[in-house]
Amino acid sequence: MLSEPRSGRLAAWGNALLAGLVSPDDAVLAIVGEDAVHRVEGLPGETAPVGLTLALGRLRALGVRGLRLALPAPGHPLGLSGPPEFNARALDAREAVVCHGAAFGLVPEVSEAGPSGDAHVEVVWHCLAVREAPPADVPSLGEAERELAEALREATAVLSRLDVAGSGPVAEAAIDAYRARAERGREVLAPGYPPRAVRVLELAQRVSLLVSLAQERGEGGAVSASEMAARGEALRPVERTARRAQVAAYNSVEEAWG
Repeated sequence: MLSEPRSGRLAAWGNALLAGLVSPDDAVLAIVGEDAVHRVEGLPGETAPVGLTLALGRLRALGVRGLRLALPAPGHPLGLSGPPEFNARALDAREAVVCHGAAFGLVPEVSEAGPSGDAHVEVVWHCLAVREAPPADVPSLGEAERELAEALREATAVLSRLDVAGSGPVAEAAIDAYRARAERGREVLAPGYPPRAVRVLELAQRVSLLVSLAQERGEGGAVSASEMAARGEALRPVERTARRAQVAAYNSVEEAWG
């Protein structure tokens, strides 16, 4: 995962807005990012999709005090609490936001509109009922940081052993992109997050980069199908650790919700 999920931006800046640390305009600008427009569909009391500013205000009025990130994958419902219908939709999107204080969740549907070469991205967030229960498999920041340190060593060892470590133009370009993102990393989590959360997220990004390099490059020492399968098996728990750490970082302001 080489880019931060839209659900992460919504959770981070939505939390900053709910805490009164940023203005609605600044929050929406950060959430939308380079996309053309975001709308929310299915809000109670609304018969049509509405803009983010109205949607965040409505969620606050409905009792929402905070937003959690979920990053599920097949066999790993990370950050989800049910019901099955919401979990299935979140799994299809590979991400979601779960509200704290009111039983709602938001799943993004991303589409492109416009002519080829001049297309723009539109996002519709589907607001659905969720089960009020602890989210699945979310570690504390401390646990995530300890797990990431080991995962980084494992990922580096696997890459080196399979001869797909950082060499060649593809790897160099990916590393350059990571470094550029790392410079912006302190803007990702929005005001109100502890420095440790920023540190954990940056390390999770680095681990995700290494995993992506191994998954995307088929050359090097992993030339046989069995070797490629072994590479995937070795990196699967590393990728899971990085996702868990991302969720832990974005959800680390829970203690301020009361």
